[in-house]
Amino acid sequence: MSQPLTRINRLERELHLRQLQVRRLLQMTQAINNNVSADDLFQMYQAFLRQELGVNKMALFVRHSDHDEAWRMATSLGLEEVELPEGIDYGQELQALKRTVTIHDPEHPLFSQFEHVIPVLHKERPIAFILIGSFSDEEDMFERVQIITTISNVIAVAIENKRLFRRQIEQERLEADLDLGAKVQGMLIPKDLPANDHYELSAIYRPKLGVGGDYFDFREFVDGKLVFCIGDFTGKGVSAALLMANFQANFHTLIRKRTDLYDFVTEINESVFRITGGERFVTFFVAEYDRETHQLRYVNAGHPPAVLVSEGGFQLLSEGTTVLGSMDELPMLNVGVVDLPPQALIVTYTDGLTDLQSAAGEPFDEEILYQFARRQYYRSAKSFNENLQAKLEAFRQDNEYPDDLTILTCRIFGD
Repeated sequence: MSQPLTRINRLERELHLRQLQVRRLLQMTQAINNNVSADDLFQMYQAFLRQELGVNKMALFVRHSDHDEAWRMATSLGLEEVELPEGIDYGQELQALKRTVTIHDPEHPLFSQFEHVIPVLHKERPIAFILIGSFSDEEDMFERVQIITTISNVIAVAIENKRLFRRQIEQERLEADLDLGAKVQGMLIPKDLPANDHYELSAIYRPKLGVGGDYFDFREFVDGKLVFCIGDFTGKGVSAALLMANFQANFHTLIRKRTDLYDFVTEINESVFRITGGERFVTFFVAEYDRETHQLRYVNAGHPPAVLVSEGGFQLLSEGTTVLGSMDELPMLNVGVVDLPPQALIVTYTDGLTDLQSAAGEPFDEEILYQFARRQYYRSAKSFNENLQAKLEAFRQDNEYPDDLTILTCRIFGD
């Protein structure tokens, strides 16, 4: 009679385990449908393994929420307190596993505490690893491992779905931020640029991903003076657009008051620092052209030097100061003054121009721009920019623009 009883007992245990599996799967499914937090799911999972299956040691690794290739230990049970070396991604060491295996590594700082590794795959891609140590009862170990595998699959897929959903929400939030930033920025960038018998402005404006940190602007005065500027703000999205909006308001307010360039740049710097606390900064170039005196006054605040080209050669406009907004007081500030020759061309640009690379990886460096400007300086600002745009397209071929790109060209016709 003992043999039939033993068989009956085994069948009863198997039935009990299956009932546990079905009941726990139902509980897990209900919890997932109720959008229970990941921490609560981990607690349910841990309690089931400990109380129902007699697992003494366990560790669950899942993908990191912010990085597809990084892993984190989501929950654990009964681990000995050992000092684990920093900077080691233990999940990466398990990546190659495609099926349940027994591990024997007494020297490993973490894996030495476990006997089995169960990978959880989704479309042949690992999304979790369960490390199992000893059981309080070694009977029916195979069935227990099977149940752990099934429950772990449910938990891991739910956690992965939560992770992907959070990423989707973050992506949608980022896209909304960029879209709003692009709309704000679109209202700040001037659409119509002046062109008359005395001067002409023309621009190339290519924000990265529809919204960027580049800015340009101008203002004309009835006495014949023209002020134009170009800047590059750190950051993107709404925060950069709002900073740019504040900057533009200050630009027009101060320039409309006919503030001297020295005082203008000083006040602009104080304004940016007051808003950002030194965490953001702006590279900036501003120039004032007086058609009566044919004189150009300018300040370069940490920006790529503007190029002044004429029949007599070319000159880099680099006088000025450091970037704006990084400190409350500028360490020094010089206003450059240039007597413009007849038919002068002034080319200002952001560093997105010189960051551009050819298919061979060669940069579109300053020397290429200088040589191009020497050959094309006699053209109108619009024609110069059209030819420069064509050169950039031919240079980059299929390469993407790596950053925002803005070019503001000013043609001075003289009398």
